[in-house]
Amino acid sequence: MTYKTVEDLRLTGSPEGREDWLFWGPYLSERQWGTVREDYSEGGTAWDSFPHDQARSRAYRWGEDGIAGISDTDQRLCFALALWNGNDPILKERLFGLTNSEGNHGEDVKEQYFYQDSTPTHSYMKMLYKYPHAAYPYGPLVAENGRRKATDQAAPEYELLDTGVFEENRYFDVGVEYAKRAGGDILIRISVSNQGPDAHSLTLLPTMWLRNTWSWSAGSPKPNLSKKGETTITTTSEDEEVNGYSLICPGNDGLLFCENETNTVKVFGSGDGPSYPKDGINDHVVNAMASVSPDNNGTKATARYDLIIDAGATKVITLRLTKTGSGAGLGRNPTKVFSDRIEEADAFYKERLPVSTSEDRKSIYRQAMAGMLWSKQYFYYDVAMAGRRRPFTT
Repeated sequence: MTYKTVEDLRLTGSPEGREDWLFWGPYLSERQWGTVREDYSEGGTAWDSFPHDQARSRAYRWGEDGIAGISDTDQRLCFALALWNGNDPILKERLFGLTNSEGNHGEDVKEQYFYQDSTPTHSYMKMLYKYPHAAYPYGPLVAENGRRKATDQAAPEYELLDTGVFEENRYFDVGVEYAKRAGGDILIRISVSNQGPDAHSLTLLPTMWLRNTWSWSAGSPKPNLSKKGETTITTTSEDEEVNGYSLICPGNDGLLFCENETNTVKVFGSGDGPSYPKDGINDHVVNAMASVSPDNNGTKATARYDLIIDAGATKVITLRLTKTGSGAGLGRNPTKVFSDRIEEADAFYKERLPVSTSEDRKSIYRQAMAGMLWSKQYFYYDVAMAGRRRPFTT
């Protein structure tokens, strides 16, 4: 059967070298810490080699992670959300979970997030992350699951919902949508809804950064992010595929910059680290430290949005990730770009199901496909091919 939807044409077009709609996608890992990809231990204990507590401060070598994030196919340039509810001891930058030794049933992510939609070329994507108003219960999750592991491994896992942190609906629904105007021109719509009974503050930090490819070999070229006006973060790189991208962030409350490099003082007790390391934005927002670059450049950057959201209210922020020269601001009619991509996604999936399919089954199918498509991962697999080595995206 031959399909002729717009999305089908994109799928056939990309391999033929036309507009590359697959260059950007959800290739950013949900969790890079505690994985075999970042295992530097002598005994193969990946969970202990790179724990969650080091993830905000220690540069990864083989990949990156983030919440609701995207990257290019070789994960050189990344984008994801960071959040702060005013109560957490750290920014919520990545998914938290238990390591194999901590969980009573092994390693286990302790978060509430839902992949809701995606086309195969990621021309449209949507997901939902639930973030509590209260401090995220890192300690109680580790302690209670550890107690059950020690006393009764057959006991059910102690989940995030069991902690009571979502009681009285005191949480935010953080919806993230991506709509591509073209392969290298992406609109990002973030909708934050306060589900609780009272107004609550949220610091929203859409963040762009460069995977650290320069710290491991002497002489490796180092790319850069810099401030361009009050709303734009721009890349400079010898790699032309990611050079000249801009993250346009209208209405922000400040652009912040640091380096995607290890805080060696904190992690290793060494005093020769960078002045504004990977956790510089975290320390600045959470602890009001002078830990971000006064020169407004680095290899990790964010736009700060300080929001107060009334009970039951929603605030929407729209951003644009695009190549320099693609147009100023958000471009022409961003709302229509989203509606067009949603219509195209609807048409694509409509062609793949019998007319008699119930609405419930259509929804199940659509979200199941979203789960698989959002779960594409960049995995640096060092394989010799024709005399050279290259990474793969799985």
